[in-house]
Amino acid sequence: MKKEAAARGVDLISLGIGDPDTPTFPHIVQALAAAAVRPANHRYPDYEGLPSFRAAAASFVQRRFGVTADPETEVVSLIGSKEGIANMAVAFVDPGDVVLVPDPGYPVYGIGTLFNGGTPYLMPLRAENHFLPDLRAIPEEVARRAKLMWLGYPNNPTAALASPQFFADVVEFATRHGIIVAHDNAYSEIYYDEAPPSFLATPGADALGIEFHSLSKTYNMTGWRVGFAIGNRELIAGLGKVKTNVDSGVFQAVQEAGIAALTGDQSPVAGMRALYRERRDLLLAALASLGLEAQPVRGTFYVWVRVPRGFTSASLTAKLLQEIGVVVTPGNGFGESGEGYIRFSLTVATPRLAEAVERLRTLRL
Repeated sequence: MKKEAAARGVDLISLGIGDPDTPTFPHIVQALAAAAVRPANHRYPDYEGLPSFRAAAASFVQRRFGVTADPETEVVSLIGSKEGIANMAVAFVDPGDVVLVPDPGYPVYGIGTLFNGGTPYLMPLRAENHFLPDLRAIPEEVARRAKLMWLGYPNNPTAALASPQFFADVVEFATRHGIIVAHDNAYSEIYYDEAPPSFLATPGADALGIEFHSLSKTYNMTGWRVGFAIGNRELIAGLGKVKTNVDSGVFQAVQEAGIAALTGDQSPVAGMRALYRERRDLLLAALASLGLEAQPVRGTFYVWVRVPRGFTSASLTAKLLQEIGVVVTPGNGFGESGEGYIRFSLTVATPRLAEAVERLRTLRL
């Protein structure tokens, strides 16, 4: 439908993809430029990451979350966190294993499971439970068979946060059933009121947990493909064993730029949060004027909106596209429990977002 609308000459405003519209911060670009000309960086990189990059990652997590990790054994570099999330299944999921997957959720959790012969068990995320999985609703038989649980807070697509108490409940549940917990923390620095915690800061999480971090959203580096995993050394070793056999690591100049990002001035990140807050408030006001119910936006740069009676996720998405040229993502693309919602992204220039808001105000529902 997007292609057809574009062919008709419709001026589309895309609020569908979570790709930051502002450039990577200048000091990071400058670090890459300096590193790229060094011949030592033109050779195969260290598969598991430069020691200096892993040290920078460990230092960032210690400063931000109070979590201490050994850079040599408890951190591994990633070609973006997506790569690590997919390879986590390669490392630990065998045919027949059950993997607990949030629904709605980032599609790679379930797809990686399926590619490796595992069976996803969907954990519904409901508004009445603040978009946290209900651990008590997981059947005992499923919990006994489960190898791995995926979580991700701040949450894509619902924009929810998890509390330290919820993470403590997860540790108790996972310990009781012998389950690995993999926490996707790609949006840790995109928040509005309270800074989200790390799962690894939970007592007992170091025995069974691994956390995935990305520089993509925090530093506007989506195209650079760099991130890291941190956590239990056996889990890091398993992931590292896969990576040494299937990829050749992150370009070292990009890792040096990543060091500049993780250890440098963090005030631009605060500036990005302020920009997303401005955009969030602009969009929420328009949605309220239409009578559309937006869920609380506590983290990420997404707005999760319930569709009104008489619509499905797909039909409302089609109406916005066809009638006002605004592109959003249907919630059922994130799983069965995403039906009945659409997701807006705030990663479009503010003047274009303001134009999308004006178009929304003309919509008849």
